[in-house]
Amino acid sequence: MTGKARKPAPAPAPKKSAPAPKKSAPNPKESASEVTYPSYLALDELLKLQRPRSKPEHPDELLFIIVHQASELWFKLILHELEGLIGLMESRDTLGALTSVRRVNALVHIVTGQLAALETLPPQRFAQFRGYLGTSSGSQSVQFRAIEAMSGMRNPHFLQVLKQHGDIAPLVKQALAKPTLQQLYDDLISAEGVTLEQVYAEQNQRPLQMLAEGLLEYEQGFAMWRFLHVQLVERIIGPLTSGTGGTLGSKYLQQTISQRFFPKLWEVRSKFFQG
Repeated sequence: MTGKARKPAPAPAPKKSAPAPKKSAPNPKESASEVTYPSYLALDELLKLQRPRSKPEHPDELLFIIVHQASELWFKLILHELEGLIGLMESRDTLGALTSVRRVNALVHIVTGQLAALETLPPQRFAQFRGYLGTSSGSQSVQFRAIEAMSGMRNPHFLQVLKQHGDIAPLVKQALAKPTLQQLYDDLISAEGVTLEQVYAEQNQRPLQMLAEGLLEYEQGFAMWRFLHVQLVERIIGPLTSGTGGTLGSKYLQQTISQRFFPKLWEVRSKFFQG
């Protein structure tokens, strides 16, 4: 039997698969609704960190602990802000650095103001629980040492002090590896093609001059903290008493008051009065 071959029927078109359901983006309001003031600030944990050691508990030891713990929290924030200030100065952002140094100075004033609380501690009452502090000493504050290093401390005496408690802490090593604030300011004005004398003498260098004054304010605030700290130590334990960690007490602290972070910013002033 002859005839034309029949064409095969076309294959049915594949069915389109249904699109996968879109995943809904997380709603920050829904997740935030689960956060409370105590949970956000971890208050349950935070308020358990004050552990007086005196037996029976001395009523003034809680004050002593909280002032020092609060200081360490502010030190943490100062380090964070100094990191930001360094980054802004490295990127030649003068106006941004101006804003940043204002915050740093405000934080230093807060830490200094806290010392007033310890001025209410009479020497005879501190003597009643001082023995429970063991060998602890403010000189062992890694964060404070990192602030000093980041700010510009590089002299041999400072480096020797760092080694008194063993190996230098990683946080301090990181700070020592960074350029000092003085060096960063020198690089900043060099990139602008001006000298430090021009910064103070020429009206169009106002932003750089304001940044220089902000850095000096930082140093002065830091020096004020040192001075009031010395006065506080002498007021409580006397000028000749050694520190709990085996330090020289106020004798050592007195030596730190004259330390400079920005020697060039101080020196330039005398050049306007020579001759």
